[in-house]
Amino acid sequence: MKIGGCRYGTHRVVEPQGVLPQPARVLNNDMSEIWDNELKLDVIRLNVDSASFHQIKEKLKKQGHQNIEKAFAEHAIDLTSRTGKHKNEDTGSGGMLIGKVAEIGSKYEMKEQIKVGDTIASLVSLSLTPLKIEKVKNVYLDKDQVEIEGQAILFSSAIYVKLPDDMDENLALSVLDVAGAPAQVERLVNPGDNVLIMGAFGKSGVLCNAIAKERAGEKGKVIGLIRKDSYTDICKATGCDEVILADATDAVFIQKEVSRLTNGKMADVVINCVNVEDTEMGSIMACKDRGTVYFFSMATSFTKAALGAEGIGADIDMILGNGYAHGHAQTSLNLLRRNPTLMQLFKERYV
Repeated sequence: MKIGGCRYGTHRVVEPQGVLPQPARVLNNDMSEIWDNELKLDVIRLNVDSASFHQIKEKLKKQGHQNIEKAFAEHAIDLTSRTGKHKNEDTGSGGMLIGKVAEIGSKYEMKEQIKVGDTIASLVSLSLTPLKIEKVKNVYLDKDQVEIEGQAILFSSAIYVKLPDDMDENLALSVLDVAGAPAQVERLVNPGDNVLIMGAFGKSGVLCNAIAKERAGEKGKVIGLIRKDSYTDICKATGCDEVILADATDAVFIQKEVSRLTNGKMADVVINCVNVEDTEMGSIMACKDRGTVYFFSMATSFTKAALGAEGIGADIDMILGNGYAHGHAQTSLNLLRRNPTLMQLFKERYV
């Protein structure tokens, strides 16, 4: 066992030197010997960030691949072999994973008591996690997940959670992947608020629908923005009072519809869960003066959001989605436990 590693993982950075693991281009993913402040996992499954998974699929299709599952598997092996991690080289995003504890460094800082053999979910991004893939067993195109044989390293600064005993591990993985979103919505939404959820049919979207409605209450209004009419029933079942059928990049149309549904008051809080580019202005224009926009999307451009808001004189608070909030894992798991509709939906989609 090696000694003297940095708790933030800089000892695994290959290039460029002097940066943290997330912005690094290449990490050392040698699993033969760990440092004393590391945790080694035998990885079971990767849950790739939705924006990243979508972008990779579309890129592979444009390259002419007919078997997208096979091409995705080859891409994952190539990416981690070259860079030592699963960080999308176009979007910069990653995802998270579940695995069994294989080895615990003598100076590893435990956030939750664990032992060798326990199954845990990482709550830090794959974009900073040293990962070695030996074999891709399955690619689940409808779940944004990749089943592998391989190993990963968590640093002492990393957060993780033991998988709950009362849920299927793939179900828990799917929820924990987006746990930051409902936890932040719980903080941001107040009773009586008008709330717009952009991407209200997706994994994070349906969780945000439910917790936003719990917080806004009967006097508040939750509006879901979706791209297909067939999504309407699910959105209303999970908490939306109204739905807008629109392209999330059509900012002017979104502004008019939110104005219509709120009698000109606009949204107190806008939650952007859309996994495509150019949705910043729709979020901003739907928000009231001095309201809040929360971007829980790795497709968000800070430059487009900041300059776009300035360009139309929008005085709003904009929050870049942080996948971590105190207690976010339990917040999301408990939301699922107390909401039978959500529980059934996640079982149908991800188990």
